[in-house]
Amino acid sequence: MSSVLVILETRSGELRSACLETVGAARTIADAKGCNVVALATETANIDAAVVGGAGADQLMIATADAHSADAAATTIARVAKEVGADVVLLSATVRGRDITPRVAALLDTGFAADCTAVDSNTMLFTRPICGGKAFNNVTVNGDVVVASLRPNFFASAGRDHTAEISEVASETALAQVVEVAAQSGGRPDVAESTIVVSGGRGMASPDNWNLIEAIADAIPGAGLGASRAVVDAGWRPHSEQVGQTGKTVSPELYIAIGISGAIQHLAGMRSSKVIVAINKDADAPIFKHATYGIVGDVFEVLPELAAELAK
Repeated sequence: MSSVLVILETRSGELRSACLETVGAARTIADAKGCNVVALATETANIDAAVVGGAGADQLMIATADAHSADAAATTIARVAKEVGADVVLLSATVRGRDITPRVAALLDTGFAADCTAVDSNTMLFTRPICGGKAFNNVTVNGDVVVASLRPNFFASAGRDHTAEISEVASETALAQVVEVAAQSGGRPDVAESTIVVSGGRGMASPDNWNLIEAIADAIPGAGLGASRAVVDAGWRPHSEQVGQTGKTVSPELYIAIGISGAIQHLAGMRSSKVIVAINKDADAPIFKHATYGIVGDVFEVLPELAAELAK
């Protein structure tokens, strides 16, 4: 019997939320194909089988690796895919997922569809944005196994009442492994996976004013912080927060662009946001052409008032 294999990504032993969306997409495909969903964590982690089962998985496999290795993970995935008879392998289009996806496809002697935002579960036709999100490409994978990575915030967990059957699988030997991840402190979610993003640009005038951006994010639970390329290039914010063509692509439910003019390179990274709120003193700024709501005003006057209202 065939199955859909979905890869779970963990960080510091904890499951990343974007993976549950991928599990939900796998469930939709499996229902159309009449098969099971097998979730595989490529390293030892603290994973709740009820959470993964509720997202859509029938089985949960946890590998024995103590640390992440792209080579070992890909080899383990390819081996397990053959063992469970998977004809579809799905990964989240995170930084790590993008690293592993082509490796898995090569080991399975097949092609792959990368960074997809939609999939037809009956025809296995994948849709992915191209040209900075201005156009979409429909992709089918030629091969016995379909491998694809799915962009966060475009799919949903199955939301069912089910506990996955849990088991342990052996990991392949690692040629190299990640021994430490130096993450930005602060406890905020990765901007690429956040459902709400508060982003700032050169209109903030100085890094000393970034506390105004943080006050807005602090008032909205679960909000991530973003920044334009100009801000990152100036050294105001870390590259991990950069949104745009040369940064991260985000698709949140709400994107708040503060002091960002809306250059095409920035729009390429956030134009798929469900709701865009722009705050800029220049009424002719390009960002307003793409914004759902716009506030024309000085950010140093608007932000304190907005933060006060949100705090209520």
